[in-house]
Amino acid sequence: MAEAEGKAKGKRVMKKNKVILLYNSHAGDGTFKNHLDKVIERFQEKDMMVIPYKIENPEKIVAMLEDFDRESVKKIIVSGGDGTIDICINALMKAGYDQVPLAIFPNGTANDFAHYFSIPTRLDDMISLALGDHYTYSDVGMINQKYFINVASLGFLIDVSQKTDPNLKNSLGMLSYYIRGLGELPNMKPIRVQITCKEFTFSEDILFMLIMNGSSAGGFKRIAPKACVNDGKFDVIVFKACPVIEIMGLLLSVLRGEHIESPYVHFFQTDQIRIECQSSVGTDIDGEKGPDFPLDITILPRRLRINTLANDMPGNLWT
Repeated sequence: MAEAEGKAKGKRVMKKNKVILLYNSHAGDGTFKNHLDKVIERFQEKDMMVIPYKIENPEKIVAMLEDFDRESVKKIIVSGGDGTIDICINALMKAGYDQVPLAIFPNGTANDFAHYFSIPTRLDDMISLALGDHYTYSDVGMINQKYFINVASLGFLIDVSQKTDPNLKNSLGMLSYYIRGLGELPNMKPIRVQITCKEFTFSEDILFMLIMNGSSAGGFKRIAPKACVNDGKFDVIVFKACPVIEIMGLLLSVLRGEHIESPYVHFFQTDQIRIECQSSVGTDIDGEKGPDFPLDITILPRRLRINTLANDMPGNLWT
Protein backbone atom coordinates (compact mmCIF):
# COMPACT_ATOMS: atom_id res chain seq x y z
CA MET A 1 0.00 0.00 0.00
CA ALA A 2 2.70 2.49 1.03
CA GLU A 3 4.72 1.63 -2.06
CA ALA A 4 1.67 2.14 -4.32
CA GLU A 5 0.87 5.49 -2.69
CA GLY A 6 4.47 6.60 -3.16
CA LYS A 7 4.38 5.73 -6.84
CA ALA A 8 1.09 7.57 -7.25
CA LYS A 9 2.77 10.70 -5.91
CA GLY A 10 5.71 10.26 -8.25
CA LYS A 11 8.04 9.08 -5.48
CA ARG A 12 9.90 5.80 -5.22
CA VAL A 13 9.54 4.14 -1.83
CA MET A 14 12.57 2.04 -0.86
CA LYS A 15 11.67 -1.44 0.36
CA LYS A 16 13.60 -2.47 3.50
CA ASN A 17 14.44 -6.00 2.43
CA LYS A 18 18.21 -6.06 1.75
CA VAL A 19 20.52 -8.20 3.90
CA ILE A 20 24.23 -7.52 3.46
CA LEU A 21 26.36 -10.60 4.14
CA LEU A 22 30.01 -9.84 4.92
CA TYR A 23 32.01 -13.07 4.93
CA ASN A 24 35.62 -14.09 5.43
CA SER A 25 36.28 -16.92 2.98
CA HIS A 26 39.43 -17.95 4.90
CA ALA A 27 37.87 -18.10 8.38
CA GLY A 28 37.78 -21.44 10.17
CA ASP A 29 37.91 -24.34 7.73
CA GLY A 30 37.22 -22.01 4.79
CA THR A 31 34.06 -23.85 3.64
CA PHE A 32 31.41 -21.21 4.38
CA LYS A 33 31.53 -19.94 0.78
CA ASN A 34 30.27 -23.35 -0.34
CA HIS A 35 26.99 -22.70 1.47
CA LEU A 36 26.11 -19.27 0.09
CA ASP A 37 23.28 -20.69 -2.04
CA LYS A 38 21.59 -22.13 1.04
CA VAL A 39 21.80 -18.79 2.88
CA ILE A 40 20.44 -16.86 -0.11
CA GLU A 41 17.61 -19.36 -0.66
CA ARG A 42 16.43 -19.26 2.98
CA PHE A 43 16.26 -15.47 2.97
CA GLN A 44 14.59 -15.30 -0.46
CA GLU A 45 11.84 -17.52 0.92
CA LYS A 46 11.12 -14.66 3.33
CA ASP A 47 11.21 -12.05 0.53
CA MET A 48 14.62 -10.75 1.54
CA MET A 49 17.53 -10.13 -0.81
CA VAL A 50 20.96 -11.33 0.39
CA ILE A 51 23.91 -9.36 -0.99
CA PRO A 52 27.12 -11.35 -0.31
CA TYR A 53 30.39 -9.43 -0.03
CA LYS A 54 33.74 -11.22 0.33
CA ILE A 55 36.00 -9.41 2.79
CA GLU A 56 39.38 -8.62 1.30
CA ASN A 57 40.12 -4.95 1.96
CA PRO A 58 38.55 -3.34 5.07
CA GLU A 59 38.50 0.11 3.49
CA LYS A 60 36.47 -1.22 0.57
CA ILE A 61 33.80 -2.45 3.00
CA VAL A 62 33.18 1.14 4.07
CA ALA A 63 32.94 2.33 0.45
CA MET A 64 30.54 -0.52 -0.41
CA LEU A 65 28.28 0.27 2.54
CA GLU A 66 28.23 3.96 1.71
CA ASP A 67 26.94 3.13 -1.78
CA PHE A 68 23.76 1.64 -0.29
CA ASP A 69 20.72 3.49 0.92
CA ARG A 70 20.76 2.52 4.61
CA GLU A 71 16.99 2.74 4.70
CA SER A 72 16.81 -0.28 2.37
CA VAL A 73 19.06 -2.47 4.56
CA LYS A 74 17.16 -4.64 7.01
CA LYS A 75 20.13 -6.42 8.53
CA ILE A 76 23.88 -7.03 8.34
CA ILE A 77 25.30 -10.55 8.68
CA VAL A 78 28.98 -11.11 9.51
CA SER A 79 30.43 -14.58 8.93
CA GLY A 80 33.81 -15.30 10.49
CA GLY A 81 35.61 -15.20 13.82
CA ASP A 82 36.28 -12.43 16.32
CA GLY A 83 38.86 -10.80 14.05
CA THR A 84 36.37 -10.66 11.18
CA ILE A 85 33.72 -9.17 13.48
CA ASP A 86 36.24 -6.52 14.57
CA ILE A 87 36.98 -5.53 10.97
CA CYS A 88 33.27 -5.33 10.14
CA ILE A 89 32.31 -3.41 13.30
CA ASN A 90 34.90 -0.77 12.43
CA ALA A 91 33.47 -0.51 8.91
CA LEU A 92 29.87 -0.37 10.14
CA MET A 93 30.65 2.37 12.65
CA LYS A 94 32.55 4.45 10.09
CA ALA A 95 29.78 4.08 7.49
CA GLY A 96 27.02 4.97 9.97
CA TYR A 97 25.47 1.48 10.12
CA ASP A 98 25.70 1.03 13.88
CA GLN A 99 21.90 1.18 14.22
CA VAL A 100 21.31 -1.56 11.61
CA PRO A 101 20.69 -4.95 13.31
CA LEU A 102 23.69 -7.29 13.22
CA ALA A 103 23.60 -11.10 12.96
CA ILE A 104 26.72 -13.19 13.55
CA PHE A 105 27.64 -16.49 11.88
CA PRO A 106 30.50 -17.83 14.07
CA ASN A 107 32.79 -19.52 11.54
CA GLY A 108 36.24 -18.51 12.78
CA THR A 109 39.03 -19.96 14.87
CA ALA A 110 37.97 -17.84 17.84
CA ASN A 111 34.26 -17.08 18.31
CA ASP A 112 34.23 -15.69 21.84
CA PHE A 113 31.78 -12.86 21.20
CA ALA A 114 29.25 -15.16 19.49
CA HIS A 115 29.58 -17.71 22.28
CA TYR A 116 28.67 -15.03 24.81
CA PHE A 117 25.15 -15.04 23.33
CA SER A 118 25.07 -18.83 22.78
CA ILE A 119 24.78 -18.27 19.03
CA PRO A 120 24.57 -21.73 17.38
CA THR A 121 27.32 -23.09 15.16
CA ARG A 122 25.21 -25.23 12.79
CA LEU A 123 24.50 -23.31 9.58
CA ASP A 124 20.74 -24.03 9.53
CA ASP A 125 20.44 -22.80 13.12
CA MET A 126 22.49 -19.67 12.39
CA ILE A 127 20.21 -18.83 9.48
CA SER A 128 17.06 -19.41 11.54
CA LEU A 129 18.35 -17.08 14.24
CA ALA A 130 19.28 -14.40 11.67
CA LEU A 131 15.80 -14.64 10.15
CA GLY A 132 14.30 -13.81 13.54
CA ASP A 133 13.77 -10.46 15.18
CA HIS A 134 15.14 -10.94 18.68
CA TYR A 135 17.89 -8.53 19.68
CA THR A 136 20.19 -7.65 22.56
CA TYR A 137 22.08 -4.35 22.79
CA SER A 138 25.84 -4.38 23.12
CA ASP A 139 28.37 -1.77 24.18
CA VAL A 140 31.29 -1.02 21.85
CA GLY A 141 34.81 -0.21 22.97
CA MET A 142 36.85 2.56 21.37
CA ILE A 143 40.66 2.54 21.48
CA ASN A 144 42.65 5.36 19.83
CA GLN A 145 39.87 5.95 17.26
CA LYS A 146 39.42 2.24 16.51
CA TYR A 147 36.52 0.11 17.72
CA PHE A 148 36.37 -3.28 19.41
CA ILE A 149 33.52 -5.48 20.52
CA ASN A 150 34.95 -8.16 22.83
CA VAL A 151 38.45 -7.49 24.16
CA ALA A 152 41.51 -5.26 23.94
CA SER A 153 44.71 -6.74 25.32
CA LEU A 154 48.44 -6.20 25.67
CA GLY A 155 51.50 -7.99 26.94
CA PHE A 156 53.48 -11.17 26.43
CA LEU A 157 50.69 -13.40 25.09
CA ILE A 158 49.83 -10.90 22.35
CA ASP A 159 53.23 -11.39 20.75
CA VAL A 160 52.63 -15.16 20.89
CA SER A 161 49.24 -14.82 19.16
CA GLN A 162 50.49 -12.50 16.44
CA LYS A 163 53.47 -14.76 15.68
CA THR A 164 51.36 -17.92 15.36
CA ASP A 165 51.22 -19.28 11.81
CA PRO A 166 47.72 -18.57 10.33
CA ASN A 167 47.69 -22.06 8.77
CA LEU A 168 48.33 -23.57 12.21
CA LYS A 169 45.50 -21.47 13.66
CA ASN A 170 43.06 -22.77 11.06
CA SER A 171 44.10 -26.42 11.39
CA LEU A 172 44.43 -26.63 15.19
CA GLY A 173 42.17 -23.78 16.29
CA MET A 174 42.75 -22.39 19.80
CA LEU A 175 45.09 -25.30 20.57
CA SER A 176 47.69 -23.60 18.35
CA TYR A 177 47.82 -20.61 20.70
CA TYR A 178 48.27 -22.82 23.76
CA ILE A 179 51.06 -24.83 22.11
CA ARG A 180 52.90 -21.67 21.10
CA GLY A 181 52.29 -20.03 24.49
CA LEU A 182 53.61 -22.95 26.53
CA GLY A 183 56.73 -23.05 24.38
CA GLU A 184 57.40 -19.38 25.06
CA LEU A 185 56.84 -19.43 28.84
CA PRO A 186 60.57 -19.62 29.67
CA ASN A 187 61.10 -16.36 27.71
CA MET A 188 58.26 -14.45 29.36
CA LYS A 189 59.25 -10.97 30.51
CA PRO A 190 57.16 -8.46 32.46
CA ILE A 191 56.59 -4.95 31.16
CA ARG A 192 56.09 -1.69 33.07
CA VAL A 193 52.79 0.07 32.43
CA GLN A 194 51.16 3.23 33.77
CA ILE A 195 47.40 2.83 34.21
CA THR A 196 45.15 5.84 34.73
CA CYS A 197 41.38 5.77 35.21
CA LYS A 198 38.75 7.55 37.30
CA GLU A 199 38.94 4.88 39.97
CA PHE A 200 42.72 5.01 40.58
CA THR A 201 46.19 5.31 39.02
CA PHE A 202 49.16 2.98 39.36
CA SER A 203 52.45 2.01 37.73
CA GLU A 204 53.55 -1.62 37.88
CA ASP A 205 55.29 -4.51 36.14
CA ILE A 206 52.74 -6.80 34.49
CA LEU A 207 52.71 -9.90 32.31
CA PHE A 208 49.42 -9.38 30.55
CA MET A 209 46.35 -7.16 30.59
CA LEU A 210 42.79 -7.55 29.30
CA ILE A 211 40.14 -4.87 28.85
CA MET A 212 37.00 -6.96 28.47
CA ASN A 213 33.57 -6.14 27.11
CA GLY A 214 32.61 -9.80 26.67
CA SER A 215 33.28 -12.62 29.12
CA SER A 216 35.71 -14.92 27.26
CA ALA A 217 38.89 -14.52 25.26
CA GLY A 218 41.19 -16.98 23.54
CA GLY A 219 38.71 -19.75 24.32
CA PHE A 220 39.04 -19.18 28.08
CA LYS A 221 35.37 -19.23 29.01
CA ARG A 222 35.60 -17.57 32.41
CA ILE A 223 38.31 -14.99 31.86
CA ALA A 224 35.88 -12.18 32.83
CA PRO A 225 33.25 -13.98 34.95
CA LYS A 226 31.47 -10.76 35.97
CA ALA A 227 31.35 -9.14 32.51
CA CYS A 228 28.15 -7.95 30.82
CA VAL A 229 28.23 -6.54 27.29
CA ASN A 230 25.70 -3.78 27.95
CA ASP A 231 26.47 -2.53 31.46
CA GLY A 232 28.48 0.48 30.25
CA LYS A 233 31.65 -0.84 31.92
CA PHE A 234 34.83 -2.66 30.96
CA ASP A 235 36.07 -5.51 33.14
CA VAL A 236 39.82 -4.88 33.44
CA ILE A 237 42.06 -7.80 34.40
CA VAL A 238 45.76 -7.17 35.04
CA PHE A 239 48.07 -10.15 35.50
CA LYS A 240 50.93 -8.85 37.62
CA ALA A 241 54.52 -10.05 37.38
CA CYS A 242 54.90 -13.20 39.46
CA PRO A 243 57.44 -16.00 39.97
CA VAL A 244 57.54 -18.50 37.10
CA ILE A 245 56.70 -21.30 39.52
CA GLU A 246 53.33 -19.61 40.21
CA ILE A 247 52.28 -19.24 36.57
CA MET A 248 50.82 -22.73 36.09
CA GLY A 249 48.72 -22.33 39.22
CA LEU A 250 47.50 -18.97 37.96
CA LEU A 251 46.54 -20.53 34.62
CA LEU A 252 44.54 -23.22 36.41
CA SER A 253 42.68 -20.56 38.37
CA VAL A 254 41.85 -18.84 35.06
CA LEU A 255 40.29 -22.07 33.78
CA ARG A 256 38.12 -22.21 36.89
CA GLY A 257 37.21 -18.51 36.73
CA GLU A 258 38.79 -17.92 40.15
CA HIS A 259 41.75 -15.77 39.10
CA ILE A 260 40.25 -12.36 39.95
CA GLU A 261 40.76 -13.28 43.63
CA SER A 262 44.44 -14.08 43.08
CA PRO A 263 47.10 -11.86 44.73
CA TYR A 264 48.76 -11.74 41.30
CA VAL A 265 45.72 -10.17 39.63
CA HIS A 266 44.21 -6.67 39.69
CA PHE A 267 40.52 -6.62 38.77
CA PHE A 268 38.33 -3.53 38.43
CA GLN A 269 35.54 -2.07 36.31
CA THR A 270 35.64 1.28 34.55
CA ASP A 271 34.24 3.09 31.50
CA GLN A 272 37.47 4.87 30.56
CA ILE A 273 41.16 4.06 30.92
CA ARG A 274 44.55 5.29 29.69
CA ILE A 275 47.53 2.94 29.40
CA GLU A 276 51.10 4.08 28.83
CA CYS A 277 54.11 1.84 28.21
CA GLN A 278 57.68 2.51 27.07
CA SER A 279 58.38 -1.10 26.07
CA SER A 280 58.07 -2.45 22.55
CA VAL A 281 55.13 -4.77 23.14
CA GLY A 282 52.17 -5.73 20.99
CA THR A 283 48.54 -4.78 21.49
CA ASP A 284 45.51 -6.61 20.17
CA ILE A 285 41.82 -5.83 19.60
CA ASP A 286 39.50 -8.79 18.98
CA GLY A 287 42.29 -10.87 17.48
CA GLU A 288 43.62 -8.13 15.18
CA LYS A 289 46.76 -6.03 15.64
CA GLY A 290 46.02 -3.07 17.89
CA PRO A 291 47.32 0.52 17.96
CA ASP A 292 50.54 1.82 19.50
CA PHE A 293 50.87 3.31 22.99
CA PRO A 294 49.59 5.36 24.66
CA LEU A 295 46.15 3.74 24.61
CA ASP A 296 43.06 5.81 25.36
CA ILE A 297 40.11 3.46 25.79
CA THR A 298 36.47 4.40 26.35
CA ILE A 299 33.13 2.62 26.12
CA LEU A 300 30.16 3.53 23.90
CA PRO A 301 27.08 2.19 25.70
CA ARG A 302 24.48 0.08 23.85
CA ARG A 303 25.62 1.05 20.36
CA LEU A 304 24.81 -2.21 18.52
CA ARG A 305 21.76 -4.46 18.24
CA ILE A 306 22.87 -8.09 18.04
CA ASN A 307 20.56 -10.83 16.71
CA THR A 308 20.12 -13.23 19.63
CA LEU A 309 17.96 -16.19 20.62
CA ALA A 310 15.66 -13.96 22.67
CA ASN A 311 15.24 -10.25 23.35
CA ASP A 312 17.52 -8.67 25.96
CA MET A 313 19.43 -11.81 26.78
CA PRO A 314 21.18 -11.67 30.18
CA GLY A 315 24.92 -11.17 30.40
CA ASN A 316 27.57 -13.86 30.65
CA LEU A 317 25.79 -16.96 29.34
CA TRP A 318 28.74 -19.31 29.93
CA THR A 319 27.96 -22.18 32.28
